[in-house]
Amino acid sequence: MVTSTSIRGLRRSDLTHGIVQVSLDLKTLHDALRMAAIAVEAGADWLEIGTPLVLAEGVRAVRALREEYPTHPLVADLKIMDGGYGEARMYAEAGADAVVVMGRAHDATVQRVCEAGEEFGILVMGDDMGADDRIVEARRLEALGVGMVIHHIGHDHRSAHRELKLSPLTDLPGIVAATTVPVQAVGGLSIDQAVGCPAVGAGVVVFGAPLAIDDETSFTIPEGDLPRILGEAIARVHAAPVRS
Repeated sequence: MVTSTSIRGLRRSDLTHGIVQVSLDLKTLHDALRMAAIAVEAGADWLEIGTPLVLAEGVRAVRALREEYPTHPLVADLKIMDGGYGEARMYAEAGADAVVVMGRAHDATVQRVCEAGEEFGILVMGDDMGADDRIVEARRLEALGVGMVIHHIGHDHRSAHRELKLSPLTDLPGIVAATTVPVQAVGGLSIDQAVGCPAVGAGVVVFGAPLAIDDETSFTIPEGDLPRILGEAIARVHAAPVRS
């Protein structure tokens, strides 16, 4: 596992095999802690305070998860668009190890989040959602100082153009080739597709909706086979070498 003590300076060369980030896309702290317990038991390396949980519980969720899981890296999916330094600092002080800033934000905002990342020792993840040219955007985000690029095809975008079968896998090889920081692919991937990301060079794999919740709008935990399905998927990622 890449622990919280090393996530800030994460390099591609650190990722010899895939690691797993489970997104807690839930709306109550009770459900988030229950889902986190399932994820950690299944072998998850990182836990993500998903955007619904950020909106519903804020830094309270970070503090609770940090207390429960002191060595697991915590990613706060803030989708920062402005006030970058202050928002990043708030979550860093609560115990987050990483925050997400949107590439659609002004250069100054991305830079201010990166300044907070430097000062408070957290990883800054730059999300390319909505960019017209994903490869150009990935280069821009790295040049501005982010430590990881999230290549993200959003739920609403995919839903509005189902006939196009939009997928982050389309541009993922080009983004990996264009950057030197770790890359993560998010947005509508099946388990098999997500497990295949390390072979393309994207070594931090995210499992969230729809695997971890009933659907992408319900924000509830499914019952049944989730622990087994998640455990098997995580084991497959851990066994997958990351293409250098």
